[in-house]
Amino acid sequence: MGGAMSNLPPPDVLTSIYLDAIEVGYHHFDTAACYGSEEALGRAVAEALDRGLVKSRSEIFITTKLWCTDAHPGLVLPALKKSLQRLGLEYVDLYLIHLPIRVKEGTEGFDFKGQMLPFDMKGTWEAMEECSNLGLAKSIGVSNFGTKKLSQLLMHATIPPAVNQVEMNVGWQQEKLRAYCKEKGIHVSAWSPLGANGTPWGSSAVVESPVLKEIAAAKGKTVAQVALRWIHEQGVTVIVKSFNKERMKENLQIFNWELSQEDSDKIKLQIPQKRGFSGDVFVFEDGPYKSLDELWDGDI
Repeated sequence: MGGAMSNLPPPDVLTSIYLDAIEVGYHHFDTAACYGSEEALGRAVAEALDRGLVKSRSEIFITTKLWCTDAHPGLVLPALKKSLQRLGLEYVDLYLIHLPIRVKEGTEGFDFKGQMLPFDMKGTWEAMEECSNLGLAKSIGVSNFGTKKLSQLLMHATIPPAVNQVEMNVGWQQEKLRAYCKEKGIHVSAWSPLGANGTPWGSSAVVESPVLKEIAAAKGKTVAQVALRWIHEQGVTVIVKSFNKERMKENLQIFNWELSQEDSDKIKLQIPQKRGFSGDVFVFEDGPYKSLDELWDGDI
């Protein structure tokens, strides 16, 4: 379950939402330094343990991420320690570099114009490895990395990234990137599995897809369930985000049935492909990425 939202509910409400999620069966929670949801999630985990909703910390899998202001060798470990402090935890299960981007310390929000700095991938990854070696992160990985950047990282990594978390859904299937990750033993997790409808950059391409509607009607499932099941069948971890308890339950009901080969072929061949989050907020003539092609390693 993801925790990224532009307008999060108040912390106490968010904590109760996370507790609802634990109650209905979620065990993997995805947050980040920049989401503003770490503290509420940490309180929910502590309360779930107190109430016996889970027996031990090991039953909950927590992912958090290093933000661009701290994506530099000397800043990684202190940033993780701050995240752990907000979460009230001794370790996270997975720590990701949020983006292959570094911006000046103190940069607020996503206004990166004039704020971008060269990203020291090798040094930053070495600092991530230190977090792993210290036991503060059980696994380490990346997010929003294309094939060229992964290749560059693997050239000098002592610990290869366990995960690459990327935008992926039936409308942006990431075939090339998934094939590369599979070859290199990197697990893929999918953010925006339903196309982020309702966000400034999202679209209704997934939830209004005629192909998915037809499959859902034939199977007696919701469009969202078909979209999530397809991702699950690709061997990819789905990061769903609903703060509605009934939809939380619906989103979990994707495991005891499967898509036919015909369904899968329709999804693969008949749904137009378009990246939802363009990334143009990271592209500047005077920045490290002068084009979307450079940012996404040609996969646009």
